[in-house]
Amino acid sequence: MGREERASHPEPGTGRAYHHGNLHEALVDAGLALARTGGPSAVVLRAVTREAGVSHNAAYRHFADHRALLAAVGARCREHLGALMAARTAAVTDSDPAPRAWARLEAIGRAYVDFALTEPGWFRTAFSGADEPAPAKAAPEHADPGTDPYLLLAERLDELVDVGALSAERREGAEYAAWSAVHGLAALLVDGPLRDLPATEARSAIRSVLGMVSRGLAT
Repeated sequence: MGREERASHPEPGTGRAYHHGNLHEALVDAGLALARTGGPSAVVLRAVTREAGVSHNAAYRHFADHRALLAAVGARCREHLGALMAARTAAVTDSDPAPRAWARLEAIGRAYVDFALTEPGWFRTAFSGADEPAPAKAAPEHADPGTDPYLLLAERLDELVDVGALSAERREGAEYAAWSAVHGLAALLVDGPLRDLPATEARSAIRSVLGMVSRGLAT
């Protein structure tokens, strides 16, 4: 997927003035719209309330401070990432269990990098460090397991064990190695020294890293 293309996932709010209803969600939608173009640094209380069309003080009834707002927006960004990963998983139609399981693992890894390249503002905000749940503690209780990136990765690894493609011993802790490799590549392509790679070389890098993850697990 080229960098000029946009990943397929739901659109955030359009920044229309808030009139009634759920102000909490309106503020998060406004933050999501700002994060899309400006990343985490654009998600500030004054800008968000202006985008939502409410007073600055109104935000404090829903968010204790900027950090709480950024955490909520970051969680929504991770949901968008997870939705794309889930969609790519569902698109894998191989009927053979083991090849299907490997293809699904590759599909979510490719979705992760595609999301970073097509939605860099959301990608940066999703992992901005504002009260993210630690993977070691799994996802927060309120998380939707269908759109939580960590749980989606864990499901794909568990599927490999279920179909006999990965031993239980090699499964232990595999999510850390897989996530680190794919996230590291995504960060390098978005903000690091690989950001100016030609599209063909970027695609080659993605194939190499995803292949390395699969081979490392299978060995």
